[in-house]
Amino acid sequence: VAMETVSLEHQIQSVQRHITFLKKEQMELLHDLHLEILRLQKHCSELTHDLEIKELEAHQQDVLDRELEEKCRAMEAQLQEKEKDNLELRKELRHKETLVAALRSSLRNKERRFLEELKRRSHRVTILDTELQKQTEAAAYLS
Repeated sequence: VAMETVSLEHQIQSVQRHITFLKKEQMELLHDLHLEILRLQKHCSELTHDLEIKELEAHQQDVLDRELEEKCRAMEAQLQEKEKDNLELRKELRHKETLVAALRSSLRNKERRFLEELKRRSHRVTILDTELQKQTEAAAYLS
């Protein structure tokens, strides 16, 4: 019976050493798990912060994009208005160029008629001057 008691005490001590070993291992594992949980929580916080910053940047970019689209639409509307104005100005310019061409043509015709009339009158003055000289000579001869 004594032998069985010693063997039983050895088994109890062995089981107690195993329990102590397992408790120690369990404590180390729990400590490591706790550290890993803290590391993961920190990493999660960093990722959450990064995500919030990216969402804020994305929101700001969306706002900027909308503002730029509105400005672009306004500029396109202004461009269309300016193109319309330019088209009207081109039409007006073509019309005025036509008027200028017509006025130049009319002016050339009037200038030509004026020069012809001036030539005719100059010729008439020359004829009358010649006649006057003849009459003056005749009057001087008769005097």
